[in-house]
Amino acid sequence: MSRIGKRPIPLPDKVSITIAGQTVSVKGPKGELSRSLVPEVTIEQEESGTLLVKRRDESRVARQRHGLSRTLVANMVEGVSQGFQTRLEIQGVGYRAQMQGTKLVLSMGFSHPVTIEPPQGIQIAVENNTNVIVSGIDKEIVGNIAASIRAVRPPEPYKGKGIRYSGEFVRRKVGKAGKK
Repeated sequence: MSRIGKRPIPLPDKVSITIAGQTVSVKGPKGELSRSLVPEVTIEQEESGTLLVKRRDESRVARQRHGLSRTLVANMVEGVSQGFQTRLEIQGVGYRAQMQGTKLVLSMGFSHPVTIEPPQGIQIAVENNTNVIVSGIDKEIVGNIAASIRAVRPPEPYKGKGIRYSGEFVRRKVGKAGKK
């Protein structure tokens, strides 16, 4: 039995869930999310206010998808109740970020500024021109937007300049030794 898949998902007070076949809809104070689960798993709501994700049989595919499905539903519940947030740091002389309306404009040493427009339901904020905060209720979309912002200028190993996740360790390399 999957260690992750067999754990129950606690439902906070303000969160309501609707199960229609394989489609799970979760509604909370921050918004509403819906996802269709794979046919190898079933989801049940207990009277104690928890959800259980169970697999239909012991096939290989069902065992593989059991923990994944439970984690996806748990992330939906956490997203509509608390939300998700990813912080990015910009390091380098002349590198900065700013907001123009809802768009993020990055000046990263290119000949042109890079503009990133967030999708519906995702908020981007900038602090001190060097810290970018991506927040929203869907963990997958928040992570994808943060990864696309980081991909504009990933941290390079010689001077460490670029965009990195907050707390990310960048392994540094030694440059050329030079003439003696």
